[in-house]
Amino acid sequence: MQEPPLDDINIRILEELQRNACLTNVELAARVHLSPSPCLARVRALEQRGLIKERVTLLNPQKLGLNVNVFIHVSLERQAREGLDAFERAIRALPNVMECYLMTGDADYLIRALVSDVQALERLIVDEITRIPGVANIRSSFALKQVMYDTAVPLRNMR
Repeated sequence: MQEPPLDDINIRILEELQRNACLTNVELAARVHLSPSPCLARVRALEQRGLIKERVTLLNPQKLGLNVNVFIHVSLERQAREGLDAFERAIRALPNVMECYLMTGDADYLIRALVSDVQALERLIVDEITRIPGVANIRSSFALKQVMYDTAVPLRNMR
């Protein structure tokens, strides 16, 4: 059964929660012009539908000494399912890896990692990634400056 489309109030609820997941239900209800009880019912329905995946706190990497944001392109020797699965399991276990995508194009995977410095990047690549079975080629690029970063899913065109 297909889920009903999102109405304007649900979209406003999702936008507000993406801006600040710490809002109390009373604060959220006031922002979307509902009373608290129907607002809470809508939030719970959105959670049950799986539209609200989780609520997290975003940290400042630089304040924690993670000053190097690096993009790593990894090519595998073969793209067989078992090799892809093994690589993905190994990457998920690395704490400095923030994102990993199976790609089309020149590289099989694009990884974004946060490390403290170039020596930490060297350890990540040499001691961890190159030791994953099936890795054929690794290229990395440093982000010089973060121009934009947003965790909010665009909902403007949903209305």
